Amino acid sequence: MDPVEAARTEEEQASDEVAAPAAPAAPAAPAATAAPSTATIDDAERMRRVAALDELLDLMRPAVQADGGDLVITDLDVEHGIVEVQLQGACGSCAISGMTLQGGVERLLRQRLDWVTEVRGTVDESLDFFESVALGRGGYVPRS
Repeated sequence: MDPVEAARTEEEQASDEVAAPAAPAAPAAPAATAAPSTATIDDAERMRRVAALDELLDLMRPAVQADGGDLVITDLDVEHGIVEVQLQGACGSCAISGMTLQGGVERLLRQRLDWVTEVRGTVDESLDFFESVALGRGGYVPRS
C-alpha cells in the first residue's frame, strides 16, 4: 500500500468510494430519437400512411376552402416522414398563410401522424394578387 494511502482513514476511503466517479465505460450508444429508421417499409404500411394522411387533409381542407384556398400535397416521402404541402388559390394573397401552414397544417400532421417528421409548406403565388384576392374573402388582414 502506498504510504499516502495508508495515512488516510477508513472513513475517508469509504467516502471516496461513494463519491468517486466510475471508471469511464465504453461510449454509450446515442439516445433513441424520433428520427426515422432507415429500414424500408412494406407496401401495406405505405398505403396505411398515405390513407391516414389523405383522411387528415380531407378534415383540414374545408376550412381552407371556405376562404377560397386549397391544400394539396406536392411531394411525399412516407419512408422518411417528409410531407410537402402547398396552399393554393386565395392563400397566395392571404396575410396569415404562413401561420396557417405552421400553426395549423404542420402542427396537426405532426401531432396526429406519428410517422411525420417534417412538414414543408409553400404558398402558390402564381396567380396575380388581385385574382387571388377575388377567389376568397380571407379571414384576417392586418392594418398598417
